[in-house]
Amino acid sequence: MLSLTPILLAIAYALISYHFSAWRTKAMLDAQSQPLTDPAITALADRMARALNLPQIKVHVFEVEPVNGLAAPDGRIFLTRGFLNRKMRGEVTAEELASVIAHELGHVAHGHLRRRMIDFTGQNAVFVMLSAVLNRFLPGIGVWIARMISTALMAGLSRRDEFEADTYATALLIKSGIGTAPQKSLFRKLEALTTRASGMPAWLLSHPSSADRIRAIEANEARWVA
Repeated sequence: MLSLTPILLAIAYALISYHFSAWRTKAMLDAQSQPLTDPAITALADRMARALNLPQIKVHVFEVEPVNGLAAPDGRIFLTRGFLNRKMRGEVTAEELASVIAHELGHVAHGHLRRRMIDFTGQNAVFVMLSAVLNRFLPGIGVWIARMISTALMAGLSRRDEFEADTYATALLIKSGIGTAPQKSLFRKLEALTTRASGMPAWLLSHPSSADRIRAIEANEARWVA
C-alpha cells in the first residue's frame, strides 16, 4: 500500500518553495525596477486602460537585459530593459510591446499566478506518487520516467495558460483599437529576439510555438470581428 506521507511532504515542500520563490521575486523586482516612462508605450497602455474602464495600467521596467515581459505575483506588469533596448534600436515597436503588456494582463485576469502554485504542488505530488509506483516495476529508471511524465504535465498546463493569456490580449487589443497585427508580428520575431531555439520535444515545452499562437489569434479574430 502506498504511504501518503511522501505525497503530503511533497505538497508541503512545493507550497513552501512557491511562497519563497514569490517572496524572492518580489524583492528582486522591487530592487531592480522603476516605472515605465516611454510616452509611446504609456499612451497605448492608457488606451487599453480605457477599454477596461480602469484609471491606469501601471507598467514597470525590470532592469535586466533578456527580452521578456512578466506579471509579478502581486499583479504588477513588467517589461524588461532588454525589450525597451530593442525598441530603441527599431527591432520592435511600441504597439508590439503593448501586446506584451496585454498578454501579461491576461495572466493576471485569469489568475494564472495562483493557478501555477496549485499546478506546481500537483506536479510534485504526481512525481512522488509515480516514482514510488514505477520504481517497484522499473528499478533505476522509474524515477526518470516519473520526472518526464510530471514535467510533460506541467508543460501542458503552462501552454494552456499561455493560450488563455494570448486570447485575453487579442480581445483587449481589438477593443482598444490597437488590433492584433502587433501581437502576430511580435510572435514572428520572437525566436530571433530571444535566441532560444530548442531541440526539446513539443510536449516538454512550456510555451506553444509561435506558429500555433498566431493561428489561434487569427481564429479568434475572425470569429470576433465577424
